[in-house]
Amino acid sequence: MELGDQRSSGNVEDRRGMGIGVGGGLGIGGVVIALIAAFLGVDPTPILNTVQESRTQGDTREAPRGAPADTMGQFVSKVLGSTEDVWGQIFKQSGGTYTPPTLVLYSGAVRSACGLGQSAMGPFYCPNDQKVYIDLAFYDDLKTRFHAPGDFAEAYVIAHEVGHHVQNLTGIFGKLESSRGRVSKSEYNQTSVRMELQADCYAGVWGHYAAVKNQLDPGDVEEALTAATAIGDDRLQQQTQGRVVPDSFTHGSSAQRVRWFKRGMDSGRVANCDTFAASSL
Repeated sequence: MELGDQRSSGNVEDRRGMGIGVGGGLGIGGVVIALIAAFLGVDPTPILNTVQESRTQGDTREAPRGAPADTMGQFVSKVLGSTEDVWGQIFKQSGGTYTPPTLVLYSGAVRSACGLGQSAMGPFYCPNDQKVYIDLAFYDDLKTRFHAPGDFAEAYVIAHEVGHHVQNLTGIFGKLESSRGRVSKSEYNQTSVRMELQADCYAGVWGHYAAVKNQLDPGDVEEALTAATAIGDDRLQQQTQGRVVPDSFTHGSSAQRVRWFKRGMDSGRVANCDTFAASSL
């Protein structure tokens, strides 16, 4: 990516090395939201439940805000700034105002308004505090475990979670919350898949406008597609349990994640990302 002229976002909270004392307890619906926001589709319920069992205090210093000085901190703050510029313009064109999320950098574990998060969950978005959480060590996993290297693959991860924030601002998040307990587990998972694929499409919309601003290098789109393929539910299930169970998908198959990212990337149109109206995914 070419982010040299991109402004850095000041909406970064750097909690790296600060322990898990910063943040709140489990908010209403926190577990539900975390289930659809964990990037790798890992069920974080056991992790989140530990916040009810333990109130261990970590470092309670106020976390620094603004663009960090280190290379990766600068990179993620510029990616976040790019998403702010794109979504700010999209909301403005539709007569709205975009309120950007805060990006929280942490190490190992972190408390959020949705409960306790751990790096094993992958990046996640918490609507209760409107923050995106990421342990940058995940990018090492993206390269080595998932064989999806590249700076645009890393940017796609952030753009996907920002996509969840857009869903929160537009009220789409409530679709999953309202279906809980009223539909079968399989139907609930299908709603979760549609949520995640829409976030992938929104990430593609951002990528479209990043390309218009000449922020993409040759091969960048392929990096994102490789990442989307690597984290499909079918690919992850085959790797971890040796079989694929479509009814248990919560994020979508590799092919679905690629398809919806490309749909947003090719068109740049939010209207093309309505996974809930799609007859097939």
